[in-house]
Amino acid sequence: MNKTILHIDLDTFYVSVERLLNRELQNKPLLVGGVSDRGVVAACSYETRGFGVHSGMPMRMAKELCPEAVVIRGNSGEYSKHSDIVTDIIREEVPLFEKSSVDEFYADLTGMDRFFGSYKFASEMRDRIIRETGLPISFGLSCNKVVSKVATGEAKPNNKIMVDKGLEKPFLAPLSIKKIPMVGDKTYQVLRNLGLRQVKNVQEMPMDVMQRVLGKNGSVIWKRANGIDNTPIIPFCERKSISTERTFDRDTIDVVKLKGILIAMTENLAYQLRRGEKLTACIAVKIRYSDFNTYSKQLRIPYTSADHILIPKILDLFKTLYNRRLLVRLVGIKFSHLVSGNYQINLFEDTEETLNLYNAMDAIRKRYGDKSVLRASGMGSKSIGRIHNPFNGQPPVVLAHRKQ
Repeated sequence: MNKTILHIDLDTFYVSVERLLNRELQNKPLLVGGVSDRGVVAACSYETRGFGVHSGMPMRMAKELCPEAVVIRGNSGEYSKHSDIVTDIIREEVPLFEKSSVDEFYADLTGMDRFFGSYKFASEMRDRIIRETGLPISFGLSCNKVVSKVATGEAKPNNKIMVDKGLEKPFLAPLSIKKIPMVGDKTYQVLRNLGLRQVKNVQEMPMDVMQRVLGKNGSVIWKRANGIDNTPIIPFCERKSISTERTFDRDTIDVVKLKGILIAMTENLAYQLRRGEKLTACIAVKIRYSDFNTYSKQLRIPYTSADHILIPKILDLFKTLYNRRLLVRLVGIKFSHLVSGNYQINLFEDTEETLNLYNAMDAIRKRYGDKSVLRASGMGSKSIGRIHNPFNGQPPVVLAHRKQ
Protein backbone atom coordinates (compact mmCIF):
# COMPACT_ATOMS: atom_id res chain seq x y z
CA MET A 1 0.00 0.00 0.00
CA ASN A 2 1.31 3.44 -0.96
CA LYS A 3 2.05 5.82 1.89
CA THR A 4 0.09 9.07 2.20
CA ILE A 5 1.73 11.66 4.45
CA LEU A 6 0.20 15.02 5.34
CA HIS A 7 2.31 17.99 6.46
CA ILE A 8 0.52 20.85 8.21
CA ASP A 9 2.04 24.24 8.98
CA LEU A 10 0.38 27.16 10.76
CA ASP A 11 1.38 30.18 8.66
CA THR A 12 3.48 32.81 10.51
CA PHE A 13 2.09 31.30 13.69
CA TYR A 14 3.25 33.85 16.27
CA VAL A 15 2.17 36.71 14.02
CA SER A 16 -1.24 35.11 13.42
CA VAL A 17 -1.83 34.64 17.15
CA GLU A 18 -0.88 38.26 17.84
CA ARG A 19 -3.39 39.39 15.22
CA LEU A 20 -6.09 37.27 16.83
CA LEU A 21 -5.38 39.01 20.13
CA ASN A 22 -5.28 42.48 18.55
CA ARG A 23 -7.25 43.02 15.34
CA GLU A 24 -5.56 46.39 14.81
CA LEU A 25 -2.42 44.50 13.75
CA GLN A 26 -4.10 43.08 10.65
CA ASN A 27 -2.22 43.89 7.41
CA LYS A 28 0.51 45.76 9.29
CA PRO A 29 4.19 44.76 9.11
CA LEU A 30 4.85 42.88 12.33
CA LEU A 31 7.96 41.54 14.09
CA VAL A 32 7.75 39.17 17.05
CA GLY A 33 10.80 38.53 19.21
CA GLY A 34 13.27 40.24 21.51
CA VAL A 35 12.67 43.98 21.38
CA SER A 36 16.19 45.05 22.40
CA ASP A 37 19.14 45.40 20.05
CA ARG A 38 20.32 41.99 21.28
CA GLY A 39 16.97 40.43 20.43
CA VAL A 40 16.28 38.06 17.56
CA VAL A 41 13.28 37.93 15.22
CA ALA A 42 11.24 34.85 16.20
CA ALA A 43 8.60 35.49 13.53
CA CYS A 44 7.77 38.14 10.96
CA SER A 45 4.70 38.89 8.88
CA TYR A 46 4.64 38.54 5.11
CA GLU A 47 4.51 42.36 4.85
CA THR A 48 8.08 42.58 6.19
CA ARG A 49 9.61 39.97 3.92
CA GLY A 50 9.72 42.26 0.91
CA PHE A 51 12.22 44.35 2.89
CA GLY A 52 14.52 41.35 3.34
CA VAL A 53 13.44 40.52 6.89
CA HIS A 54 13.41 36.87 7.96
CA SER A 55 13.18 34.90 11.21
CA GLY A 56 16.46 34.43 13.07
CA MET A 57 17.68 37.88 12.03
CA PRO A 58 18.92 40.32 14.71
CA MET A 59 16.03 42.59 15.69
CA ARG A 60 18.13 45.72 15.20
CA MET A 61 18.81 44.78 11.59
CA ALA A 62 15.15 43.94 10.99
CA LYS A 63 14.04 47.33 12.33
CA GLU A 64 16.57 49.06 10.08
CA LEU A 65 15.29 47.19 7.02
CA CYS A 66 11.62 47.78 7.90
CA PRO A 67 11.32 50.78 10.25
CA GLU A 68 7.51 50.84 9.87
CA ALA A 69 7.18 47.40 11.48
CA VAL A 70 5.36 46.99 14.78
CA VAL A 71 7.60 45.11 17.23
CA ILE A 72 6.03 42.81 19.83
CA ARG A 73 7.88 40.79 22.44
CA GLY A 74 5.34 37.98 22.28
CA ASN A 75 3.69 35.70 24.80
CA SER A 76 4.75 32.06 24.91
CA GLY A 77 1.72 31.16 27.01
CA GLU A 78 -0.68 32.34 24.33
CA TYR A 79 1.24 30.52 21.60
CA SER A 80 1.23 27.28 23.58
CA LYS A 81 -2.49 27.62 24.24
CA HIS A 82 -3.37 28.05 20.55
CA SER A 83 -0.97 25.27 19.56
CA ASP A 84 -2.69 22.96 22.04
CA ILE A 85 -6.09 23.75 20.51
CA VAL A 86 -4.82 22.75 17.06
CA THR A 87 -3.16 19.64 18.51
CA ASP A 88 -6.44 18.56 20.11
CA ILE A 89 -8.30 18.91 16.80
CA ILE A 90 -5.70 16.85 14.93
CA ARG A 91 -5.73 14.24 17.71
CA GLU A 92 -9.51 13.87 17.29
CA GLU A 93 -9.27 13.56 13.52
CA VAL A 94 -6.30 11.26 12.82
CA PRO A 95 -5.06 8.08 14.52
CA LEU A 96 -1.31 8.73 14.01
CA PHE A 97 0.35 12.14 13.95
CA GLU A 98 3.64 13.79 14.84
CA LYS A 99 4.01 17.25 16.35
CA SER A 100 7.42 18.37 15.14
CA SER A 101 7.17 21.91 16.56
CA VAL A 102 4.70 24.30 18.13
CA ASP A 103 3.21 25.09 14.70
CA GLU A 104 4.09 22.09 12.52
CA PHE A 105 2.55 18.61 12.26
CA TYR A 106 2.75 15.42 10.20
CA ALA A 107 -0.07 12.89 9.90
CA ASP A 108 -0.19 9.45 8.32
CA LEU A 109 -3.32 9.16 6.14
CA THR A 110 -2.29 5.88 4.49
CA GLY A 111 -5.34 3.88 3.46
CA MET A 112 -7.72 6.84 3.66
CA ASP A 113 -8.26 6.86 -0.12
CA ARG A 114 -10.02 3.50 0.10
CA PHE A 115 -12.76 4.98 2.27
CA PHE A 116 -12.92 8.75 2.00
CA GLY A 117 -10.11 10.40 0.04
CA SER A 118 -6.97 11.76 1.66
CA TYR A 119 -7.08 15.17 -0.02
CA LYS A 120 -10.73 15.69 0.84
CA PHE A 121 -10.16 14.56 4.42
CA ALA A 122 -7.13 16.85 4.84
CA SER A 123 -9.05 19.77 3.33
CA GLU A 124 -11.97 19.33 5.70
CA MET A 125 -9.66 19.07 8.70
CA ARG A 126 -7.90 22.25 7.57
CA ASP A 127 -11.28 24.01 7.25
CA ARG A 128 -12.18 22.92 10.78
CA ILE A 129 -8.92 24.24 12.22
CA ILE A 130 -9.38 27.59 10.48
CA ARG A 131 -13.02 27.77 11.59
CA GLU A 132 -12.37 26.91 15.25
CA THR A 133 -9.09 28.78 15.77
CA GLY A 134 -9.11 31.63 13.25
CA LEU A 135 -5.53 30.78 12.31
CA PRO A 136 -4.34 30.50 8.68
CA ILE A 137 -2.95 27.08 7.82
CA SER A 138 -1.30 25.42 4.82
CA PHE A 139 -0.71 21.77 4.02
CA GLY A 140 1.13 19.54 1.59
CA LEU A 141 0.12 15.96 0.78
CA SER A 142 2.36 13.34 -0.85
CA CYS A 143 3.89 9.90 -0.34
CA ASN A 144 6.54 11.00 2.21
CA LYS A 145 7.45 13.65 4.77
CA VAL A 146 10.07 15.50 2.71
CA VAL A 147 7.94 16.09 -0.37
CA SER A 148 4.92 17.01 1.78
CA LYS A 149 6.98 19.58 3.70
CA VAL A 150 8.29 21.15 0.49
CA ALA A 151 4.74 21.16 -0.92
CA THR A 152 3.49 23.03 2.15
CA GLY A 153 6.16 25.67 1.61
CA GLU A 154 5.00 26.10 -1.97
CA ALA A 155 1.35 26.25 -0.88
CA LYS A 156 1.87 29.17 1.51
CA PRO A 157 0.30 31.45 2.40
CA ASN A 158 -2.93 29.77 3.57
CA ASN A 159 -3.31 27.21 0.81
CA LYS A 160 -2.86 23.49 0.02
CA ILE A 161 -1.06 21.29 -2.52
CA MET A 162 -1.24 17.59 -3.30
CA VAL A 163 1.61 15.82 -5.13
CA ASP A 164 0.35 12.62 -6.75
CA LYS A 165 2.32 9.40 -6.47
CA GLY A 166 5.03 9.24 -9.16
CA LEU A 167 5.15 13.02 -9.70
CA GLU A 168 7.57 13.81 -6.86
CA LYS A 169 10.61 14.42 -9.10
CA PRO A 170 8.80 16.67 -11.62
CA PHE A 171 7.30 18.65 -8.73
CA LEU A 172 10.69 19.23 -7.08
CA ALA A 173 12.76 19.72 -10.26
CA PRO A 174 12.16 23.45 -10.96
CA LEU A 175 12.55 24.55 -7.33
CA SER A 176 15.64 26.17 -5.84
CA ILE A 177 18.05 23.76 -4.17
CA LYS A 178 17.54 25.79 -0.99
CA LYS A 179 14.01 24.34 -0.80
CA ILE A 180 15.44 20.89 -0.02
CA PRO A 181 15.19 20.25 3.73
CA MET A 182 18.69 19.99 5.23
CA VAL A 183 20.23 22.49 2.79
CA GLY A 184 21.35 25.41 4.96
CA ASP A 185 23.32 28.48 4.00
CA LYS A 186 26.74 26.76 3.98
CA THR A 187 25.57 23.72 2.01
CA TYR A 188 23.71 25.99 -0.38
CA GLN A 189 26.89 27.95 -1.06
CA VAL A 190 28.86 24.75 -1.69
CA LEU A 191 26.24 23.54 -4.18
CA ARG A 192 26.05 26.93 -5.87
CA ASN A 193 29.84 26.91 -6.29
CA LEU A 194 29.37 23.64 -8.19
CA GLY A 195 26.94 25.41 -10.52
CA LEU A 196 23.84 23.79 -9.02
CA ARG A 197 20.88 26.15 -8.91
CA GLN A 198 17.73 24.04 -9.18
CA VAL A 199 16.73 20.71 -7.67
CA LYS A 200 16.80 19.14 -11.13
CA ASN A 201 20.56 19.80 -11.26
CA VAL A 202 20.99 17.62 -8.16
CA GLN A 203 18.65 15.00 -9.62
CA GLU A 204 20.88 14.75 -12.70
CA MET A 205 24.07 14.38 -10.65
CA PRO A 206 25.30 10.88 -9.62
CA MET A 207 24.81 10.21 -5.91
CA ASP A 208 28.48 9.25 -5.39
CA VAL A 209 29.54 12.72 -6.57
CA MET A 210 27.29 14.30 -3.95
CA GLN A 211 28.82 12.02 -1.34
CA ARG A 212 32.35 13.07 -2.29
CA VAL A 213 31.39 16.74 -2.02
CA LEU A 214 29.21 16.68 1.11
CA GLY A 215 30.13 13.41 2.82
CA LYS A 216 27.35 11.25 4.23
CA ASN A 217 24.91 14.18 4.03
CA GLY A 218 25.39 14.21 0.27
CA SER A 219 23.47 10.96 -0.23
CA VAL A 220 20.64 12.17 2.00
CA ILE A 221 20.31 15.42 0.07
CA TRP A 222 20.44 13.54 -3.26
CA LYS A 223 17.63 11.22 -2.13
CA ARG A 224 15.52 14.12 -0.94
CA ALA A 225 16.05 15.95 -4.23
CA ASN A 226 14.74 12.84 -5.98
CA GLY A 227 11.70 12.65 -3.71
CA ILE A 228 12.99 9.60 -1.81
CA ASP A 229 12.34 9.55 1.94
CA ASN A 230 11.43 6.73 4.31
CA THR A 231 11.41 8.72 7.54
CA PRO A 232 8.58 7.39 9.72
CA ILE A 233 5.94 9.37 11.57
CA ILE A 234 6.98 9.64 15.22
CA PRO A 235 3.80 9.35 17.31
CA PHE A 236 3.06 12.48 19.30
CA CYS A 237 3.66 12.32 23.04
CA GLU A 238 3.27 15.03 25.63
CA ARG A 239 6.21 17.30 26.28
CA LYS A 240 8.51 16.34 29.13
CA SER A 241 9.73 19.82 30.07
CA ILE A 242 8.87 23.51 29.91
CA SER A 243 11.27 26.41 30.26
CA THR A 244 11.69 30.15 29.89
CA GLU A 245 14.63 32.54 29.97
CA ARG A 246 15.40 36.21 29.63
CA THR A 247 18.37 37.97 28.04
CA PHE A 248 18.79 41.47 29.46
CA ASP A 249 19.07 44.64 27.39
CA ARG A 250 21.97 45.54 29.64
CA ASP A 251 23.94 43.13 31.79
CA THR A 252 23.00 43.53 35.45
CA ILE A 253 24.29 42.77 38.93
CA ASP A 254 21.03 43.78 40.65
CA VAL A 255 20.22 40.69 42.72
CA VAL A 256 16.80 42.00 43.78
CA LYS A 257 15.87 42.45 40.13
CA LEU A 258 17.15 38.98 39.25
CA LYS A 259 15.14 37.36 42.04
CA GLY A 260 12.00 39.23 41.00
CA ILE A 261 12.35 37.99 37.45
CA LEU A 262 12.88 34.41 38.60
CA ILE A 263 9.76 34.64 40.79
CA ALA A 264 7.67 35.87 37.87
CA MET A 265 9.07 33.17 35.59
CA THR A 266 8.30 30.48 38.15
CA GLU A 267 4.81 31.80 38.72
CA ASN A 268 4.08 31.81 34.99
CA LEU A 269 5.43 28.30 34.35
CA ALA A 270 3.61 26.94 37.41
CA TYR A 271 0.36 28.28 35.95
CA GLN A 272 1.20 26.59 32.64
CA LEU A 273 1.61 23.33 34.54
CA ARG A 274 -1.73 23.65 36.30
CA ARG A 275 -3.51 24.65 33.12
CA GLY A 276 -2.15 21.57 31.37
CA GLU A 277 -2.83 19.39 34.41
CA LYS A 278 0.87 18.61 34.79
CA LEU A 279 3.28 18.23 37.70
CA THR A 280 7.05 18.67 37.76
CA ALA A 281 9.60 16.67 39.73
CA CYS A 282 12.79 18.44 38.62
CA ILE A 283 13.57 22.16 38.53
CA ALA A 284 16.64 23.97 37.19
CA VAL A 285 18.06 27.50 37.16
CA LYS A 286 20.47 28.82 34.50
CA ILE A 287 22.72 31.89 34.65
CA ARG A 288 24.85 33.31 31.83
CA TYR A 289 27.38 35.97 32.77
CA SER A 290 28.66 38.85 30.67
CA ASP A 291 31.71 36.77 29.71
CA PHE A 292 29.27 34.18 28.22
CA ASN A 293 30.17 31.53 30.77
CA THR A 294 26.95 29.66 31.53
CA TYR A 295 26.12 27.70 34.67
CA SER A 296 23.07 25.71 35.71
CA LYS A 297 21.91 23.76 38.72
CA GLN A 298 18.97 21.41 39.09
CA LEU A 299 17.09 19.81 41.96
CA ARG A 300 14.76 16.83 42.22
CA ILE A 301 11.61 17.59 44.21
CA PRO A 302 8.30 15.87 45.04
CA TYR A 303 5.77 16.26 42.22
CA THR A 304 4.08 19.66 42.41
CA SER A 305 2.68 22.61 40.44
CA ALA A 306 2.26 25.05 43.33
CA ASP A 307 3.87 28.50 43.28
CA HIS A 308 4.46 28.61 47.03
CA ILE A 309 6.51 25.40 46.83
CA LEU A 310 8.37 26.09 43.59
CA ILE A 311 9.35 29.72 44.16
CA PRO A 312 11.41 29.16 47.37
CA LYS A 313 13.21 26.22 45.80
CA ILE A 314 14.04 28.23 42.65
CA LEU A 315 15.40 31.06 44.82
CA ASP A 316 17.45 28.57 46.85
CA LEU A 317 18.95 27.18 43.63
CA PHE A 318 19.75 30.71 42.48
CA LYS A 319 21.40 31.50 45.81
CA THR A 320 23.71 28.48 45.60
CA LEU A 321 24.43 29.04 41.91
CA TYR A 322 25.05 32.80 41.96
CA ASN A 323 28.32 33.17 43.81
CA ARG A 324 30.21 35.48 41.47
CA ARG A 325 30.17 39.25 41.45
CA LEU A 326 29.91 39.44 37.67
CA LEU A 327 27.34 41.10 35.46
CA VAL A 328 24.56 38.73 34.46
CA ARG A 329 23.49 38.53 30.81
CA LEU A 330 20.74 35.88 31.02
CA VAL A 331 18.69 33.94 33.56
CA GLY A 332 16.33 31.06 32.94
CA ILE A 333 14.42 28.28 34.63
CA LYS A 334 13.24 24.86 33.50
CA PHE A 335 10.71 22.36 34.85
CA SER A 336 11.25 18.77 33.70
CA HIS A 337 10.16 15.19 34.50
CA LEU A 338 6.59 16.27 33.81
CA VAL A 339 3.71 13.89 34.43
CA SER A 340 -0.05 14.23 34.19
CA GLY A 341 -1.79 15.06 37.44
CA ASN A 342 -3.16 17.77 39.69
CA TYR A 343 -1.62 19.37 42.75
CA GLN A 344 -1.85 17.13 45.80
CA ILE A 345 -2.97 18.86 48.98
CA ASN A 346 -0.48 18.89 51.86
CA LEU A 347 -2.59 18.07 54.90
CA PHE A 348 -0.15 19.75 57.31
CA GLU A 349 0.70 22.97 55.46
CA ASP A 350 -1.97 23.83 52.88
CA THR A 351 -5.07 25.74 53.92
CA GLU A 352 -8.44 26.13 52.28
CA GLU A 353 -7.57 29.80 51.81
CA THR A 354 -4.44 28.89 49.81
CA LEU A 355 -6.27 26.46 47.54
CA ASN A 356 -9.12 28.89 46.91
CA LEU A 357 -6.57 31.59 46.09
CA TYR A 358 -4.93 29.39 43.44
CA ASN A 359 -8.31 28.57 41.89
CA ALA A 360 -9.28 32.25 41.80
CA MET A 361 -5.96 33.36 40.30
CA ASP A 362 -6.03 30.67 37.63
CA ALA A 363 -9.61 31.55 36.73
CA ILE A 364 -8.59 35.21 36.23
CA ARG A 365 -5.56 34.20 34.16
CA LYS A 366 -7.61 31.85 32.01
CA ARG A 367 -10.09 34.61 31.24
CA TYR A 368 -7.83 37.66 30.99
CA GLY A 369 -4.35 36.37 30.19
CA ASP A 370 -1.30 34.83 31.85
CA LYS A 371 -0.01 38.09 33.35
CA SER A 372 -3.31 39.52 34.60
CA VAL A 373 -2.41 38.45 38.16
CA LEU A 374 1.12 39.01 39.45
CA ARG A 375 3.03 38.81 42.70
CA ALA A 376 4.36 42.18 43.78
CA SER A 377 7.91 40.81 43.80
CA GLY A 378 7.62 39.90 40.13
CA MET A 379 6.36 43.24 38.84
CA GLY A 380 9.80 44.17 37.47
CA SER A 381 9.85 41.23 35.08
CA LYS A 382 7.91 42.87 32.27
CA SER A 383 9.86 41.07 29.57
CA ILE A 384 9.25 37.42 30.43
CA GLY A 385 6.30 37.85 28.10
CA ARG A 386 3.94 40.61 27.18
CA ILE A 387 1.62 41.54 30.06
CA HIS A 388 -1.84 41.04 28.64
CA ASN A 389 -3.91 43.76 30.32
CA PRO A 390 -7.68 43.49 29.79
CA PHE A 391 -8.67 46.04 32.41
CA ASN A 392 -9.12 49.07 30.13
CA GLY A 393 -5.94 50.78 31.16
CA GLN A 394 -5.97 49.57 34.76
CA PRO A 395 -2.90 47.70 36.05
CA PRO A 396 -2.97 43.95 36.59
CA VAL A 397 -3.96 42.54 39.96
CA VAL A 398 -0.93 42.45 42.26
CA LEU A 399 -0.52 40.01 45.13
CA ALA A 400 1.56 41.28 48.04
CA HIS A 401 3.53 38.74 50.03
CA ARG A 402 2.17 38.09 53.50
CA LYS A 403 4.34 36.45 56.13
CA GLN A 404 2.69 33.52 57.87
